[in-house]
Amino acid sequence: MRSRVPQPGKGARGRARRAIGVVIAALAVACGLAGAGVATAQENPYERGPDPTEDSIEAIRGPFSVAEQNVSSLTPGFGGGTIYYPTDTSEGTFGAVAVAPGYTASESSMSWYGPRIASQGFVVFTIDTNTRYDQPGQRGDQLLAALDYLVEDSPLAVRSRIDPDRLGVMGHSMGGGGALEASADRPSLRASIPLTPWNLDKTWSEVRVPTFIIGAENDSIASVRTHAEPFYESLPATLDKAYLELNAATHFAPNTSNTTIAKYSISWLKRFIDSDTRYEQFLCPAPSGLAIEEYRETCPYTG
Repeated sequence: MRSRVPQPGKGARGRARRAIGVVIAALAVACGLAGAGVATAQENPYERGPDPTEDSIEAIRGPFSVAEQNVSSLTPGFGGGTIYYPTDTSEGTFGAVAVAPGYTASESSMSWYGPRIASQGFVVFTIDTNTRYDQPGQRGDQLLAALDYLVEDSPLAVRSRIDPDRLGVMGHSMGGGGALEASADRPSLRASIPLTPWNLDKTWSEVRVPTFIIGAENDSIASVRTHAEPFYESLPATLDKAYLELNAATHFAPNTSNTTIAKYSISWLKRFIDSDTRYEQFLCPAPSGLAIEEYRETCPYTG
């Protein structure tokens, strides 16, 4: 039987190597976790602007400077309008949103959305309709035509800033009904915001676009009981959706600058057009306050 002769210092060196190995492993884990944090922060290439706060989404203007481009009423497919777009090109392309007015109204009734939303990092197109008497289906078609114009035919300074895969629609009254129509017709849209919407069609189970419906408690033209609420409830239960009812507001609340409409619309567009989960904090859990009569949602969102 051969005896094992201890070698001086071997046990100490072994313990030292094991200790160093533990330290190296710990450092590797720590670096890995830090790297994972960096990777997580960089997973979404569509984040635009600084981390949001309540103040930033309530502000009249966001962090981006905005330029304007007028579009002729002779443009095929819709009645012309105004494009608002960020002047910054350092952060890449932006999502785009087309906005339609209500029955008998003009683009000017929705003009406040242009600079307010664009300054948060979107291209926004407030449009006129072909006639002031166009119905929701026609307004839906015109919203889609406006998005196609932005992506394909708008001036280079505009279309070079747009990501054609990140598009959304908004609209007031029959324009809001048009936003529902556009969502049903083009499921590739990333977000839809009908504002005090009006439509004779009350069921929208075919919609697959994340939809945020804003109604008004004292709306006597498109009452929430016969329009906004049944629209919301008819959307699929599995859809990312929300319903906000403005306290003591009328049908025309969306036609003037409104911080409640702006802050939650911006949050919705950021969350779904930009997949920016930094904004989910403003939508989930359901917000409340003096300006909100009721809020419904399907949190947590998955889109």
